[in-house]
Amino acid sequence: MDFVVTRAPFRISFAGGGTDLPSFYEKGSGTVVSTTINKYVYVMVNKCRPLLTHGIDDVGRYQIRLSYSSTENVQSVDQLKHPIVREALKLVELDIPLDIATMADVPAGNGLGSSGTFSVALLHALHLIKGEDVGPAQLASEAAQIEIYRLDRPVGKQDHYAAAYGGLNVINFHADGGVDVDPMDNPESLVQELFPNLLLLHTGVSRDAGEVLKEQMENSEIITDDLLNIWGYAHKLQKLFKNGFQAGSLGEVMHESWMRKRRLSSMISTGQIDLWYEAALEAGALGGKICGAGGGGFLLLVVEPNRRQGVREALQDLSELDIGYEPSGSTAMLPH
Repeated sequence: MDFVVTRAPFRISFAGGGTDLPSFYEKGSGTVVSTTINKYVYVMVNKCRPLLTHGIDDVGRYQIRLSYSSTENVQSVDQLKHPIVREALKLVELDIPLDIATMADVPAGNGLGSSGTFSVALLHALHLIKGEDVGPAQLASEAAQIEIYRLDRPVGKQDHYAAAYGGLNVINFHADGGVDVDPMDNPESLVQELFPNLLLLHTGVSRDAGEVLKEQMENSEIITDDLLNIWGYAHKLQKLFKNGFQAGSLGEVMHESWMRKRRLSSMISTGQIDLWYEAALEAGALGGKICGAGGGGFLLLVVEPNRRQGVREALQDLSELDIGYEPSGSTAMLPH
């Protein structure tokens, strides 16, 4: 193929975040309950023509052109400054001239799994350019391998598997490195009740998830009990969802889990985040959490429809992101 466009969805997780880190699940297992949403990362890859890669002088000559928030024109993969793109090209073993561009519906650093989602969409596009049709298990595994092992980033696996598979799932992480993605029964019926009771608000604060998770991993020995409780909340929520949706039960689980998660690192919450969260509860929210590693990004709240306006007024300085359910994982938009 000469030109491909892929997209992979962002995710929100309800319970279990932190148990997808190797420092936890390698001692037993981890579990996350999450869903993908209708906000995406897009990746476009085009095989370059000789006219673009050769000229009468070195000006404008390149083998790889990469466009994101910056633009890179380089002669070799090793010259790329973008670490995920560099390692993905090495992993897929692509050395042909390429033009790669990416964009997203939501900026990075906001707790919706941006780097993992980008990794999955990029690998999908590169495999397609190479003529390889790979499934979600391989995409997720390779994306996690790049971030966790090749780049040594202190991140978990949930984002890669959510983006690759899509849908509302219970994702289990095993000590041997294996991962099981178990879709919820009757997800369409469940999400019709679930999403009208969710409110996603942007705090206006972007943060480096790696710094937050690094401190959490350094504290892994002293926060084991909290993580075990968070793991338990994920299993409790799995049972609740199987019995049908109840906003009060979801809010209670998310609230209790958030109270535990705040203790994992000094960077997960702030005084301002605590004030926003307390104001939301006073206005009628049933529970919630900061998405992702914490420290900023999006505040996810469980709010019944008749209380939604009151919560919005209480948090009027925060911007709402309208979200819906996305049942599919990484998808090839062109060709299709």
